[in-house]
Amino acid sequence: MLTTSDFDFDLPNELIASHPLPQRDASRMLVVDGNDVSDKHIRNFLDFLQPGDVVVFNNSRVIPARFIADGKYEITLHTATPDGHWWGLCKRFNKIKVGTILSLDDGTQIEIVENNDSGLKIKFLCDNVFDVLDRVGKMPLPPYMKREEELDDRERYQTVYSSPLGSMAAPTAGLHFTNELLDEIRKHDAQIVNVTLHVGAGTWMPVKTEDLSEHKMHSEWCCITPEQADIINNAKRVIAVGTTSMRTLESASQNAPDGMRVAPICTETSIFITPGYKFRAVDVLLTNFHLPKSTLFMLVSAFSGLPEMKAAYKHAVNEKYRFFSYGDCCLLFKKDA
Repeated sequence: MLTTSDFDFDLPNELIASHPLPQRDASRMLVVDGNDVSDKHIRNFLDFLQPGDVVVFNNSRVIPARFIADGKYEITLHTATPDGHWWGLCKRFNKIKVGTILSLDDGTQIEIVENNDSGLKIKFLCDNVFDVLDRVGKMPLPPYMKREEELDDRERYQTVYSSPLGSMAAPTAGLHFTNELLDEIRKHDAQIVNVTLHVGAGTWMPVKTEDLSEHKMHSEWCCITPEQADIINNAKRVIAVGTTSMRTLESASQNAPDGMRVAPICTETSIFITPGYKFRAVDVLLTNFHLPKSTLFMLVSAFSGLPEMKAAYKHAVNEKYRFFSYGDCCLLFKKDA
């Protein structure tokens, strides 16, 4: 039985990218097909397309989800609730009592309506939460970047095709794509489908248990329309851009009829993909490099094999690829059962 420690690997700190490259499409791309690895460039993504492919992107847009309340509490939102409230994380959350009213930098007030292991459940006492966050919020850069938001992050920590607001972290595999590269995909007789998964704690929350079965995946909202499902089901191959697109597609595969890849969904998902999972929807995955012992490294290991991914990551370290959100990417092919 695999444990969390089986997904650990050594990564020098200097390979963690704290800033993006000057150009979106300047990243390197490691191609992993079984035991074969090759060093390519993101523009070579086009070389691997076949007529009839469907390339699936996650179009969720990052909100400036991090803000200061009462001048001392740093809160990062991670999930919207059906009742219009938000869940947020705060290092000092245990000091904030239910019913407390806190003030933001622009004078907006929030009320703490619940406090538990999921963090703080927050009610914004305003008409439009997103307008408030535009004024007082910062882009929720991952802590491993060890820096504050800079002006360029407002644009570079978004994909060029992002639309519906809702994510507290970027679907980072999509950061490599320009509008020109998207046009080239279409010229290769491949179709593009933009599904939605609002990235929350389920994507990035670390695994704190050694037993994988004890890890709790937080739910995230995702959607594939009937029209999109029809395109995906008629694909020659499905290429997921990013693990959030992958999780959306595989969530949609759970109740798909026999012979179909996906069924339409607009719901919450807490799918946790680990080795042994049988993929139904996705044939190829483009993704960034992920943290040791993370649910995302477990996902790519389920897709392409744990020994193969450890060898590929070792190669990436030796070749000094740039890791994590602002880093390089890899193109992974599904390992035969």
